[in-house]
Amino acid sequence: MAEQAEEIGRSVRAMLRRADRCRLSTALARDGSGAPYGSLALLASDQDATPLLLLSDLAEHARNLRTDPRICLLIEETEGFEDPLEGPRTALLGRAARVEDARLLARFLRRNPSAELYAGFGDFHLYAVALERAHLVAGFGRIHWIEAASLQLAGAGPLAAAETGILEHMNQDHGEALRLIATVLLARPEVAAAAPWRMTGVDPEGADLLRGVERARIAFERPVRTPEECRVELVRLTRRARAAKAAPPAGPRSGSG
Repeated sequence: MAEQAEEIGRSVRAMLRRADRCRLSTALARDGSGAPYGSLALLASDQDATPLLLLSDLAEHARNLRTDPRICLLIEETEGFEDPLEGPRTALLGRAARVEDARLLARFLRRNPSAELYAGFGDFHLYAVALERAHLVAGFGRIHWIEAASLQLAGAGPLAAAETGILEHMNQDHGEALRLIATVLLARPEVAAAAPWRMTGVDPEGADLLRGVERARIAFERPVRTPEECRVELVRLTRRARAAKAAPPAGPRSGSG
């Protein structure tokens, strides 16, 4: 059971880390009814998979949270399915609280550059969501509740402290490696005159890439906890991408008549 819980937790975290938006549900405070209120919000996550939101005090959902901090974030990956209900989705339940943290805000803005237009306004504040449990629907017969202990990662502090330096180094010195990772390992198309791929985030389970408004994520083979472990994994990915690029294309097999 413990192994299954860990596997489900990884699946939920992977969806969360790939997401840049969510359906946000709060309890309506305006009329005192506590009725469900849904809206759309930009989303990021911290190293340990804590969800992050940037909300305006003037928005209905922020007013709701001042009365009742309980929150539900719905993330779905249903695009491309003939029947959207066949696609995976997860509902994250927890409690949101305002935080004043420059590192977390920087991480949110790297994930959502468009938010830089209003992040400095006095009515906008960052919220961190303390997860309590999640409901994952990953396909027919694959429906699970998962508790907080299996949702978040501990021990990501050293990597979080070094993240800015890692990103600066990769973006300034290893742009070609990022291009290969995106185009070879993630099969993203080469686009003439496009902006270069940039690394916008790194966490124990992978790295986030951005080209214009196009996002991509490369998963690590194994979790990394320190800057050195992260360096080793990024080198491994780069070598793998170069080897795949250099490999001759597979041709038709010759028969024996």
